[in-house]
Amino acid sequence: MTLTLTIDTARWREHHRGVLDGYPGLVPVCKGNGYGFGLHRLMRETTRLGIRLAAVGTVQEAALVQDSFPGDLLVLTPYRNGEASPALSERTIRVVSSPEHCDGLAGHRVVIELRSSMRRHGITEADLPALRPVMSGWEFEGFSIHLPLNRVGGLGGAEEVASWVRRLRAERMPLHHVFVSHLTAEEMAGLHAEFPRTRFRLRTGTKLWLGAPEATRYSSPVLDVTRPEREDRPGAGRRQRDSGRHLIVVAGGISHGVGLRAPRLLSGLRDRARHVAGIGHACLNHHLSPFVWDGVRCRFAAPPGLQESVLLVPGDSPRPKVGDEVAVQLRYTITRPDRVVDEPRVPPAASAVTGGPAPEQG
Repeated sequence: MTLTLTIDTARWREHHRGVLDGYPGLVPVCKGNGYGFGLHRLMRETTRLGIRLAAVGTVQEAALVQDSFPGDLLVLTPYRNGEASPALSERTIRVVSSPEHCDGLAGHRVVIELRSSMRRHGITEADLPALRPVMSGWEFEGFSIHLPLNRVGGLGGAEEVASWVRRLRAERMPLHHVFVSHLTAEEMAGLHAEFPRTRFRLRTGTKLWLGAPEATRYSSPVLDVTRPEREDRPGAGRRQRDSGRHLIVVAGGISHGVGLRAPRLLSGLRDRARHVAGIGHACLNHHLSPFVWDGVRCRFAAPPGLQESVLLVPGDSPRPKVGDEVAVQLRYTITRPDRVVDEPRVPPAASAVTGGPAPEQG
């Protein structure tokens, strides 16, 4: 049972160099499941690129990779007084997002998170006077602002950053470095032109690691093939026999990320119509799987198991054989493959349908 991620290493790394050329000073984000590649793999790639600062999500992730990464680590989760933290290297940089949570940071490296229109966390302009007395005791690294991925109305991303920089400059705050997210190369160049004394550095994971979908693919072997019988009950579901169809067992289940879905915002009639149609199919126990055979996504014959899935293959498709490879369309940020294989070149999977990985947030 092996769900495999195959990487066209040369093409993948060529993409990394292209992104780095377009965004000088880029800070790679290496968090969670390592965007499907694993944290240690991303740290090795960051080192290969000659980058000396990477961002991780939590203090636990920082502790996990600090011995294998020689550079600095920016922990994106804001610091909280009294938090339980593992022993961290002096190369660790913490984020402050509230003037009430600064205890114990004297002498430590600190970045201040600014409140953006995303309204997740961050200090406001009213918080600045309360921060000024404690900032003198820090090794201050700069400011950071996390912008929304999908912006609807209001200021554009670059305009929102520029607005904050003007306010900070009016308050005579040190503006040597500002870390930003979700900006284009043109927007970054505009900020550097308007504020030449400030260095703006893009923080990104999605653009860097997942921006070349043609360089990576998931696949799974067929473990077994059977014919569904009348009144057969594979797993917890029931299916009537349908002439010509086959049931196949493939590697890949819930523990790998198969069958997991995140809520998404709907916009427009088409999105809503598709969502309603999906609810109708679910009521009939017709659930599309991420597994693709002969260019068609197979339906689950039963809810996915922990490490395998049972699928219903359409009768007009070629009959699969044990050992055949099935393409899998999975969301990289929630998938944990059994193994990662490097190849000099990876041809497009013949059974894959058109389309890259689902949109991710970095």
